[in-house]
Amino acid sequence: MKRIRKGDEVIVTTGRSKGQRGHVLRVVGDKLLVENVNMVKKHQKPNPALNQSGGIVEKESPIHLSNVALYNPGTGKGDRVSFKNLEDGRKVRIFNSTGEAVDI
Repeated sequence: MKRIRKGDEVIVTTGRSKGQRGHVLRVVGDKLLVENVNMVKKHQKPNPALNQSGGIVEKESPIHLSNVALYNPGTGKGDRVSFKNLEDGRKVRIFNSTGEAVDI
């Protein structure tokens, strides 16, 4: 089970996008694609087969997992996550600072 998953709200802790929040769009290995975070400009060639125009497009670039923290709405800050096994056998993620379950 991973500490940060697709759909989670995260906050960037280091780098040029520090302090920005967004939802995780995709997890690829140890990198995350977060919406509207770490935006880069890419020079793209036109592709008539896919009906794409060329030019400079702005898109999200992957950010390393260690540079983000899961956003805790209770405290309004980024928080670390641990795991806990419940009585019914389920494994849930828990915020370390408050002890609340992340997803139920």
